[in-house]
Amino acid sequence: MTAPTPQASPGPAVHDDRTWHGAYAPYDLVKEFVIALGVVVALVLLLTILFSSPDAPPSTIAQWARSNPSDFVTTAVAELDGSSDTAGYGPPYNNAPGGQKIGPVTTQRWLGVTEPINTANDFVLGPLASTPGGPVLKQALAAYRSAPASQQAAWADAYTKGLAHAKFGAGSVTMPPGNYGPVAPMMSALLGLSQSGGLDGALLTSQQFYQTDYAKPLLFLADGSNLSDRAQQEHLLGTQWGMMNETGSYPGQVWLWLYTFWYQIKPFSTSDNADALVWGLMAVLSLAFICIPFIPGVRSLPRHLRVYRLIWRDHYREVERTR
Repeated sequence: MTAPTPQASPGPAVHDDRTWHGAYAPYDLVKEFVIALGVVVALVLLLTILFSSPDAPPSTIAQWARSNPSDFVTTAVAELDGSSDTAGYGPPYNNAPGGQKIGPVTTQRWLGVTEPINTANDFVLGPLASTPGGPVLKQALAAYRSAPASQQAAWADAYTKGLAHAKFGAGSVTMPPGNYGPVAPMMSALLGLSQSGGLDGALLTSQQFYQTDYAKPLLFLADGSNLSDRAQQEHLLGTQWGMMNETGSYPGQVWLWLYTFWYQIKPFSTSDNADALVWGLMAVLSLAFICIPFIPGVRSLPRHLRVYRLIWRDHYREVERTR
């Protein structure tokens, strides 16, 4: 009978960690944290004072109607006769023809009308009907609503032409002689309502407790020149890089510069479909960025450029030293 072969005894345990035999120095982590926090807070306060964005008051319809009543009334008539930008914008506000598109594809109509807005009813007729304007205003509203569309357009057209010679007072419009029908008392009442701040509140009326939908007053403001004039003064137009808090002719938020950059060059700067074209281009660029790990050649650039050796240079020095 053969005796079993004895197994070799295990050697000493090998530990991956190494015991530190050098000197030790005291380190107060709390003290370092407090000092770092104090320095950061001081820098934030100093930079806020030196480079903070202007805290300008918001634009309102009341401020617009008081400062530029002529432009306000002109815009209100355009809302009434359906010739404003919002009335002809299309989805998501209405079914007006046209719209932003990429080639033959009308991307603006993909989701349809999700926030229906009738500029005549929502911006003019509805707010006037909800105010105690007296019998003159009620008769004017009834006469306008009962008139055929051609007559309504004729009144609005005559009123728009007469505005060039109109005189504006505190909540009133004095027009030269003309056949304005009920449009004249309606516009005078709307100007008075707007200058008092009532139209701002009327356009925010909704079924919810907190008013967070400012689409209607913003669209009304955007149809006039008040908002664009103020944006130009603050260097916020699309041709001035736009869509930023800071003033000046340079991008404010770094994460928006690539998006706003395309609006400064052709064909985007001269195209009526700039929004759709820029959106499509950014979608393609974003998809390409996501697909970098799957694109042959591009995904191998980090290995060929060897930038990782610069980032982890201490590690590679140690590896080369131990070889």
